[in-house]
Amino acid sequence: MKELLPMARKRRPSDLVIRGARIANVFTHLYEEMDLAIASGRIVGIGHGYEGHEVVDARGTVLIPGMIDGHVHIESTMLTPSTFASAVVPLGTTAVMADPHEIVNTCGMKGLEFMAQEARMLPLDILLAVPSCVPASEFETPFEIIDATHIEQAFRRGWGNHLGEMMNYPGVIAGTPEVWSRVLASGYRVRTGHAPGVSGRDLNAYLLTECNSDHENNSAAEALEKARRGMWVMIREGATERNLDDVIELLRSKEWAFTRCMAVSDDLTARYLLEMGHMDRKLRALIKNKIPPFRALSMVTLNPSQYFRLWDRGAIAPGYLADVVMVDSIEQCHVQKVWKRGKLVAENGKPLFDFPPILGEAPVSNRGFEAPSREQLVVQASENAFVRVIIVQPGKVTTDYAEHQAKVVDGYAVPDPNRDLAQLVVADKNTCSGRVAIGFAQGFGLKKGALASSVAHDAHNYIVVGTDTESIETGFRYLAENGGGIAVALKDQVLASLPLPVGGLMCLHSPQETADKLAEIDDAATQLGVTLPHPFMALSFLSLSVIPELKLTDKGYVDFTRGGALGLFVGEEETL
Repeated sequence: MKELLPMARKRRPSDLVIRGARIANVFTHLYEEMDLAIASGRIVGIGHGYEGHEVVDARGTVLIPGMIDGHVHIESTMLTPSTFASAVVPLGTTAVMADPHEIVNTCGMKGLEFMAQEARMLPLDILLAVPSCVPASEFETPFEIIDATHIEQAFRRGWGNHLGEMMNYPGVIAGTPEVWSRVLASGYRVRTGHAPGVSGRDLNAYLLTECNSDHENNSAAEALEKARRGMWVMIREGATERNLDDVIELLRSKEWAFTRCMAVSDDLTARYLLEMGHMDRKLRALIKNKIPPFRALSMVTLNPSQYFRLWDRGAIAPGYLADVVMVDSIEQCHVQKVWKRGKLVAENGKPLFDFPPILGEAPVSNRGFEAPSREQLVVQASENAFVRVIIVQPGKVTTDYAEHQAKVVDGYAVPDPNRDLAQLVVADKNTCSGRVAIGFAQGFGLKKGALASSVAHDAHNYIVVGTDTESIETGFRYLAENGGGIAVALKDQVLASLPLPVGGLMCLHSPQETADKLAEIDDAATQLGVTLPHPFMALSFLSLSVIPELKLTDKGYVDFTRGGALGLFVGEEETL
């Protein structure tokens, strides 16, 4: 910094001077029409009369800080870190706090090492969390269990800078030693939380871990209680799971609330990024919901930087990194140019950098998996049996619980498309135990065929939902043969598909190619009768045991609101 003093004092020209723009000051919530001087990747001065080796005329524009996503799973986009960067940097994003627990579930510590290596040398700061919940609960089967020793090792090797979301809130509240050892392994680093519906004394107990942020807020009242108890409220606006409408009243009714809130993504798709945007879209959505522009801007810049202790970003000020975005206005947030550490890296929606090829050998999900036999995909039932059913809620990761009389044919419980009752099957891919679990789901609208995916939070074992055994078999065969992917199957045919060779989660295509493939797959699903928007995203959350209510993992039904493991049939004891 000492070498930058002459530039700051206008004794020597800076590397870059941006002139004529209005600078958005997130400290004062006012504009300043001044020069912005940049040298050695840092902001060295704000004022008049600065000279630079390069001068940019920015009259008629606004400069805002580079935007920060406080919680995202890059794997959910099905893009590798480098291709993800090529999609979000032109949208004004210069840093993301990425939790790679998806690939760590499927590939263990090798998956985390891969993400750390791929995050280097990009014009996007990908600051990784070290996953705290692999598995998310005892009901899920990952490739390997990541315990406190693994977490300490990951931090020691520089593979992460904060602790990933602590999803096992029942274990936290109960004082389970193994859960608490993972929390303590993070030392004095930031610890992120995940506590849907936790309140009162249980919330007090959970916060003793200092896991003091949460993106699981399904009402303004829930968000308010968490903010009052010192949590940072992460307002999730992902591809299908969006909570802004649920919590917006908190921001409107409590003037102080914006200081403890930030907008985050959690899960996105490549198609959503290209069609809707990233943090720029969240900024526009906040303002559209009557949040004053500077407050909204703070929630995608300064606030996440303060929570994650990134003291040198999130604002435009001397000494800060020169992560600067030129837009037409805060309200419209149409990004024109993006500078990362003072280097122009995107212009008019296009990246000005090449994304490098994957470094070394990409981790692959378990290749020893064998598709379930037809005998494993059927379940015997009595004539008057009632089955438990997962009810999909459009736009939410939560599900509802229902009990329906089974359709029984020749002594077997079978799908019933007339009631939108599809069979749901999860098979253990990560350890190849041969374990298969069967349930039922309602809400997809499937009339025929099946949807198959290797993206099934959080353990990411193989999941298929379908209306007939042959289509379900075809879906599992596709996954087994390709080491993961997503596919639409009808009888013995695969109608559309996308292989995901990197950990069973990410592809090697560009963002546009990936989005085009996803569009084809969604169209094929629609031809099978699917009415649910983003059906594969919805399918991916039906195995996430730590989210209410009913879920299906490779070990069977689980519902923490009803005590844990449940049988398929009503009245049946749990089978674990």
